[in-house]
Amino acid sequence: MARPTARACKSKLERICARLPEVEMDTGGVDNRHAVYKIRNKNFAWFTDDHHGDGRLGLHLKAAPGEQETLMNTDAERYFVPPYLGPRGWVGVWLDRDDVDWAEVAELMTEAYRLTAPKRLAATLD
Repeated sequence: MARPTARACKSKLERICARLPEVEMDTGGVDNRHAVYKIRNKNFAWFTDDHHGDGRLGLHLKAAPGEQETLMNTDAERYFVPPYLGPRGWVGVWLDRDDVDWAEVAELMTEAYRLTAPKRLAATLD
């Protein structure tokens, strides 16, 4: 299986977000290398492509308390503590691996959305 490209990853993330009410994506710049996913102007996920020259494709997600530590203890090759947001408990997922579990990425994105969206809006997912 080939490693995903940035375009393929963003396309998959867009399909995941299409199932989440009112999500907006903003590339935030002219190079389109990064994208932020928002619900009502609140960020819940960031896609990064070569963030500060790391050469990687990653996804930074808002996470419930303790989730970052749990995921890092589960598989430190697949998950990481993202810069800037990591100290706030956010978790990172490497997307440039040939074995990305997109169902799990969808679960993590949905949970990040639930943590960020207004309660009534998040409840529409149930």
